[in-house]
Amino acid sequence: MSQKLDERLNQILPRLTSPDVLANKGSGGEIGFWIFDYPPEDEMAVRAFLQGSVLPALARHQPAIRATAINLFDLVIGLLEERKLLDKVIEMQRTQGDAKTLEELRGVLKEDKLAKRLVTKNDIAGLDLLILWNVGAVYPMLRTHTLLSALHAQMQDKPLVMFYPGKYDGYSLRLFSRLKDDHYYRAFRLVS
Repeated sequence: MSQKLDERLNQILPRLTSPDVLANKGSGGEIGFWIFDYPPEDEMAVRAFLQGSVLPALARHQPAIRATAINLFDLVIGLLEERKLLDKVIEMQRTQGDAKTLEELRGVLKEDKLAKRLVTKNDIAGLDLLILWNVGAVYPMLRTHTLLSALHAQMQDKPLVMFYPGKYDGYSLRLFSRLKDDHYYRAFRLVS
């Protein structure tokens, strides 16, 4: 892990507990969606920092910050298990390949439906902050820009932070710092 990433990680907690993030206001009164982008090769270090430092510190903060961290991969697997599709999807991938499996998953994993599920399963009204992580694991099943757009309508006045393995320049997302997603202008970088 580079010194620069280490410095950026150490800025996360002060930003998450800051009034501008918790009041859910970005610049210009925009809804507070925030992205922490990082080099994909540092996924495990970022994940360990989130789970070992950030989430426990949020719970200890006075007053406590009610935050939930959603592992997007677990969300997808849970949905497939609930609908008794996981074994079928695994078999389809084995016998018919990735392209056919992705085509079939598109109907099940529509981002607007996932956004609604995410909000209802996690009692967004009772939270101060929602954190999304493990974004890279759901590619190409989910498109993050589409999920974020769908969540805008669902999040009420709650801030959202996405931990993103790639680059976000304020205009577009580049998953794994390579794959360009569509433009997404409605989020702010959590730290520079």
